[in-house]
Amino acid sequence: MNQKNIYKRKDDHIRINSEEDVNSSISTGLEHYYFDHQALPEIDLDQINIATTIFDKKQKAPIFISSMIGGTRDSFDLNLRFARTAQELGIGMGIGSLRIGLQDPEQMQYFNLRSVAPDILLLANIGAVQLNNSVSPDDCKELVDKIGADGLILHLNPLQEALQPEGDTNFTGLLKKIENLCRYLEIPVIVKEVGWGISEYTAQQLQGTGIAAIDVAGAGGTSWAEVEKYRLESEHDRNIAASFRDWGISTAQSIQNVKENTTGIQIFASGGLKSGVDVAKCLALGADYCGIAGKFFTAAVDSEKKLHETVLEIIKGLQICMFAAGVRDISTLKKTTLRQR
Repeated sequence: MNQKNIYKRKDDHIRINSEEDVNSSISTGLEHYYFDHQALPEIDLDQINIATTIFDKKQKAPIFISSMIGGTRDSFDLNLRFARTAQELGIGMGIGSLRIGLQDPEQMQYFNLRSVAPDILLLANIGAVQLNNSVSPDDCKELVDKIGADGLILHLNPLQEALQPEGDTNFTGLLKKIENLCRYLEIPVIVKEVGWGISEYTAQQLQGTGIAAIDVAGAGGTSWAEVEKYRLESEHDRNIAASFRDWGISTAQSIQNVKENTTGIQIFASGGLKSGVDVAKCLALGADYCGIAGKFFTAAVDSEKKLHETVLEIIKGLQICMFAAGVRDISTLKKTTLRQR
């Protein structure tokens, strides 16, 4: 793909997510679960502790800003808003794919977020399929070092690549390359879907590769099939993309798939989370950390103030949910039984 095309694609993604309804037609599955309400919780709301530790870095809340965008001038201001908010509120942040930085090193200036967020858990990101496109472990280390990242996300997006006219669809042999990369890098590697979830089989495949975490990125939030549909020129291709709007494994099911089929791998939950109650449910289902993209993107497009308020809304909702469920801290929340409707 030439440089001009990759810049346009990234800016198209921002525009489409801002202007179009690109939500999946299926739900996260979280609505099927509920906490037992405790009318006499015997705890003080102000004493509830939502702090957690991820990759030896303390987080003030078990919430992070999921990877979305990066690498162009148009995306930089939004990423600065994300990074400053993460720094102020003590939460983590993932960034968009760094692939553009390999093609045009000058674009790495638009990933320079440590200047405003020196302390956050910052996760770099590149498509796993790029390991089949001459991206080496040395390249990955160079990208991580340039932005001062604490971990590297390898995103899995076979369906999105198949729908893109410029997509990379050779996903053969990636498991071994992921394993080799984990051996080479000294920082944690996270494997992440982009909105269609993780199956039992995929979880089993990833066990033993050396990855530190799986971000399930389940169905129920943004449908990248819908996003790509708005980029396609022919009705034929748009019809194909539209047929995948209800594709994927829900976030709730994906969490359970990973929990039941892996050991020693942390679970990051993302995919359509919109409230502190959603975060609490994911943690009770087995997640360790919860990522939010769409809701934070919409807020950040409005203003940095709105983004700040939206993160605080999620945090306050989580605290109240724990209070009403009679739960004092995150470790207790993770042991709390959810009921099914």
